[in-house]
Order: sequence, then structure tokens, then C-alpha cells
Amino acid sequence: MLALFQYHLAGNEEYQPEIEKALMEKLDSVVKHQLYTTFKTAPTEEEREKARQEYLDKCGMHEDFRW
Repeated sequence: MLALFQYHLAGNEEYQPEIEKALMEKLDSVVKHQLYTTFKTAPTEEEREKARQEYLDKCGMHEDFRW
């Protein structure tokens, strides 16, 4: 949050990479949450399995450790 204040209010552009990294992490987190929610609430087994596989791919789970 401090980096956002420094960047926008003080015009300090050295915080830009830090802000971009944090925003990308937040976006990844939102995508993973959406995939997990779909996995738990999808109406068909095929949709649940597809969302589960996408979620595990996004999390970086190796194929050998999946059930």
C-alpha cells in the first residue's frame, strides 16, 4: 500500500516493478479462487474435473502428485 502512495502521490517511479508484481500475484490468486469455486460448484462431473485440472495446473501441482 505504501508503494502505491509513493508511486501515485509522490511520483516515485522506482516502486512500479513492485506494484506490478503484487498486482500480478493478486490476479493469479483471483483466478485460482475462481477455478476452485467452479471445481466445487460445477453442475456436471466433466466441468468439475476440467476446473480441478486447470486449478492444479495453475497451482503448479505436478501430474504425479494428483489423484
